[in-house]
Amino acid sequence: MAADNTTVMDEPDPFDAIVDAPFDSALSERYLVYALSTITARSLPDLRDGLKPVHRRLLWAMRQLKLNPTDAFKKSARVVGDVIGKYHPHGDASVYDAMVRLAQDFALRYPLVEGQGNFGNIDGDNAAAYRYTEARLTKTALRLMEGLDEGTVDFIRTYNGEEREPEIFPGLFPNLLANGSSGIAVGMATNIPSHNVAEVVDATLELIDNPQVEHARLMELFHGPDFATGALVVDSPETIAAAYETGRGSFRLRARFHAAEASTDKDREAGIERLGGGQWQLVVDQIPYQVQKGKLIEQIAAAIADRKLPILEDVRDESDENIRIVFVPRSRNVDPELLKESLYKLTDLETRFGLNLNVLDATRTPMVMGLKELLSNWVSSQIEILQRRSRHRLDQIARRLELVEGYIVAFLNLDRVIEIIRYEDDPKAVMMEEFSLTERQVEAILNMRLRSLRKLEEMELRQEKDDLLKEQDDLEKLLGSPARQRTRLKRDLTKLRKEYGPDTALGARRTLIAEAEPMVEFSMEAMIEKEPVTVILSQKGWVRGAKGHLPLDQEFKYKEGDAQGFVLHAQTTDKLLLVTDTGRFFTLGADKLPGARGFGEPVRNTLDIDAGSQIVAAIVHRPKQRLLLAADTGKGFAANTDDLLAETRKGRQVVNLKGEAKLQVVRPIAAEDDHVAVVGDNRKLVVFNLEELPELARGQGVQLQRYRDGGLSDAITFKLEDGLSWTMGGKEGRTRTENEMWQWKVARGGAGRMPPQGFPRDNRFE
Repeated sequence: MAADNTTVMDEPDPFDAIVDAPFDSALSERYLVYALSTITARSLPDLRDGLKPVHRRLLWAMRQLKLNPTDAFKKSARVVGDVIGKYHPHGDASVYDAMVRLAQDFALRYPLVEGQGNFGNIDGDNAAAYRYTEARLTKTALRLMEGLDEGTVDFIRTYNGEEREPEIFPGLFPNLLANGSSGIAVGMATNIPSHNVAEVVDATLELIDNPQVEHARLMELFHGPDFATGALVVDSPETIAAAYETGRGSFRLRARFHAAEASTDKDREAGIERLGGGQWQLVVDQIPYQVQKGKLIEQIAAAIADRKLPILEDVRDESDENIRIVFVPRSRNVDPELLKESLYKLTDLETRFGLNLNVLDATRTPMVMGLKELLSNWVSSQIEILQRRSRHRLDQIARRLELVEGYIVAFLNLDRVIEIIRYEDDPKAVMMEEFSLTERQVEAILNMRLRSLRKLEEMELRQEKDDLLKEQDDLEKLLGSPARQRTRLKRDLTKLRKEYGPDTALGARRTLIAEAEPMVEFSMEAMIEKEPVTVILSQKGWVRGAKGHLPLDQEFKYKEGDAQGFVLHAQTTDKLLLVTDTGRFFTLGADKLPGARGFGEPVRNTLDIDAGSQIVAAIVHRPKQRLLLAADTGKGFAANTDDLLAETRKGRQVVNLKGEAKLQVVRPIAAEDDHVAVVGDNRKLVVFNLEELPELARGQGVQLQRYRDGGLSDAITFKLEDGLSWTMGGKEGRTRTENEMWQWKVARGGAGRMPPQGFPRDNRFE
């Protein structure tokens, strides 16, 4: 037992590992480590090669597998397995998704991976599983990795210390700007569009020649984004230049309307195809970057179904390997420019791309850079790579010169060398002493085969020595002269530009940069075909629209237990104001009314009207028309209908009511009216000047009439000179007018007196 106890006591106590530290400081320290890791090792690209670690490791693993453009494809699963097993210990799905993106020609301007199989499409369909697809590197990827074996970059240990991987890729291909990048780190993000390599090279050459070059001069050569999917950038040159000067901004992207088969150049550039008989259709052949074509078609179709695009009849996807989206207008009289502008405004045929040039510089520090600063840093990194390559080559030359000089000595003394090798017990020491050779030179001679010794020729060796000495001299001059280094970099960039020039299939600019014409001002009403409609609203809130202006006094059918609420004439371009007794105003487009077949639909399906509230008025909106609004408490005010339109289905609260108060009166105010008449439940009438009624956009209003018992029954505005009129009872429906209203006229808020003889018993003016 004692022995057992001793063993237990000798074991380390796990509680000894607990560190007593303030929670906030411990949390902040650990979160800072996590944030830095996310920023530097996951989300932001390095400006020197434009890659994030996952992309760099993918390409490195493919290079190790010898997946060159001229070699056979290999399964993507093999690549993903090597990456997550050796270099990038993350999920296989995320690694494969990164690899798929490198192969998609609609995602990357200059793809770095060549895929075989289903790698997804612009419709938004996902790639096939990695066990089905195959891949290899592209020539561009090899360009990016050129010089890895020439001592140009440092190699670092992988996560488990078993392998080595390059810190960056040294190639001259300007991948950061050419292919762009996007990512979200902790507290920062990056979003860099792709650009045209030829333009990047032109701007870089200008910067090398003139380090003090103005930003405006760079923008003359570097025009802006060049997206893989083409389309149009429609911002002004000033807007684009300002974004690249600071490293932050945004661009408006539009789909390109273009009809390749149009009969005239004008129609071709406008995207109009004539069909005969005056009919036409619009064609789009390029869509904005990162917009999925399948979802775009669904979005447009939904807009047609929801009557948001009433001037568009249909949309068809006729794409094959090339995009072709066809828009059919509702009639041949539709303005093509109006249809385009409405599509831009309501769909993803126009999007915005935010520019955020946030990158890691050579010290792995995140920084937002302008174009000039970015190119300057990239040139500096390429100069450093050039210097490292030169020094590495000088080391190789020195080592080779040492061997060549040894071979020359061996050639001049070949018989003696053979004799020493044949008879001496320690030929190495003898040769070093007799011919003053280094150990490495002797090792090289001894390791040569006899047939190689036999083939040694003095002329070839001396020629190789002269060539090496000349190259050595050139490299030493290069390292000693910054001007020579800049000249060499310019020469290499010029060679790269020829490979990716604007006259090549891969290098030709795809995105057109052209400032858009001033937008055609239009409203949704302008797109609605104007037609007469009769609005029928039942007491229980069932609404429908009958074509044409039907007689308002005719009988309409309603559901059992329901009856007529409001019937009025309107146009399909009108807006209807529906008012509830809670003082809330709702807006309903007359073009959105259900058909008159059947009983219509509950208006609450379209508007969020409370179940307990009652619709007390339905009015056709007229611009700048005034309404008289009065509650049963006797308070009221005037309102302008332009202030009452609601933009959402929740409506707009206009009349503020307290307790159980209800909105009682909603009546238009005629332009010629100058007085207000108010009658209460107590059958007392008061008349006052309309000027005493304030105009408000929202509120309780002012006291129109004072009551001891009951409340307000009705109110109306009229012209005092014409007198006050009301409808008499009986079948004839005669109207009576009282011209002598001076005896009821008092200041607003008075109690009033009994109305004229013959005033309706229900205390209503109409």
